[in-house]
Amino acid sequence: MKYTDIEYLNIEPNKMYSDLTEKVINKCFEVENLMEKNITISIIFTTPVDIQKYNKEYRNVDRATDVLSFPMFEKEEVEKFKEEKSIVPEVLGDIIINLSQVKMQADEYGHSFERELAYMLVHGFYHLMGYDHIEDEDKKIMREKEEKVLKDLNINRE
Repeated sequence: MKYTDIEYLNIEPNKMYSDLTEKVINKCFEVENLMEKNITISIIFTTPVDIQKYNKEYRNVDRATDVLSFPMFEKEEVEKFKEEKSIVPEVLGDIIINLSQVKMQADEYGHSFERELAYMLVHGFYHLMGYDHIEDEDKKIMREKEEKVLKDLNINRE
């Protein structure tokens, strides 16, 4: 089953990015018991200029960032999806990733581009699931979930 709709906005399509995205999001769906659900995620790979426009328009922050997540549902609603069998297709939300920032952060943190991109995908996914990292306790829960997915995929910090 395909869980992602991948778009490249002002960026050349890249098979490695698409393949990694499918692999990572499939693992997220597996870990969160969403495999049998009729849910998809929209993922947009873009540039610093384009993500800055989204950030300004939707968050009133006039700068580029690494990843933006736009959930369609509250955390409680997502939990209901896990329990119910839905025949109506649902979009969990959108994840927008600035590939230039991913590259810079991979270099800064001393690990591969693939590892940083995988982390951005998992991080965005958990925002769509209703998790955040504003409070320390919430951050701890979100980080544990992110690290489990990456560990299950054998995508480790280098």
